[in-house]
Amino acid sequence: MGADFGYRGKRLGLPEEGPGAIAPIGRRFGAIFIDWSLCMVIAYGLLARGDQQAAGNWALGVFLLMSALTVGTIGCTPGKRLLGLRVVSEGGGRLGFGRVVVRTVLLLLVIPALVWDRDGRGLHDRLGRAVQVRM
Repeated sequence: MGADFGYRGKRLGLPEEGPGAIAPIGRRFGAIFIDWSLCMVIAYGLLARGDQQAAGNWALGVFLLMSALTVGTIGCTPGKRLLGLRVVSEGGGRLGFGRVVVRTVLLLLVIPALVWDRDGRGLHDRLGRAVQVRM
């Protein structure tokens, strides 16, 4: 038994399915995998000069820059775009640059991204007042 809280995103006024609905967890993990792989390739090939240890460190900076620029301008990273996701503010508009940076820094710390609410939003999204939705 237990309380019925409705579908994910109901409290935020989002539809249950289709465009604008909360992004599925599997797609979100897929998008972060694509984005991280892209950052590792860029870091390894352009910045670390073949040093795998340095590539991992450089990839953090590349991810921060890529995420801040792409989410701050078009609302999605390359991985999110490929999988049909975007990041919007809780009100449905674009995120401001400050909130994008806060969200990205918290995402890089990993732990906030692993703490979810009943809508499936990570702590990094809650503190950045962001929602990942389907396109």
